[in-house]
Amino acid sequence: QVQLVESGGGLVQAGGSLRLSCAASGSIFSISSMGWYRQAPGKQRELVATITRGGVTNYADSVKGRFTISRDNAKNTVYLQMNSLKPEDTAVYYCNARVARSGSSYYSDYWGQGTQVTVSS
Repeated sequence: QVQLVESGGGLVQAGGSLRLSCAASGSIFSISSMGWYRQAPGKQRELVATITRGGVTNYADSVKGRFTISRDNAKNTVYLQMNSLKPEDTAVYYCNARVARSGSSYYSDYWGQGTQVTVSS
């Protein structure tokens, strides 16, 4: 099996910063893309940022210039540095990884359990 474990969420005032981490473990052969998504109450889950194994990044327009995604391939870990946080960034943040398990070349999507980020005004 493959597990994604997130950490780093919490409560912060508007204008503050948080750093999320997500470590993948288990029977992993290879990880292609990794990313972060978020879901606010009453809204659909939305993309925040993704990063390929080679380091190509993609961001939602709402977070460009404020959030930075990075990854450590040796540790199977992805990070999200969030600066200049706004109340509208409040959501549960989910980690995603596209993983080929050991002995397979087929990639599947895996998700973390989610971590709450709350930004107070």
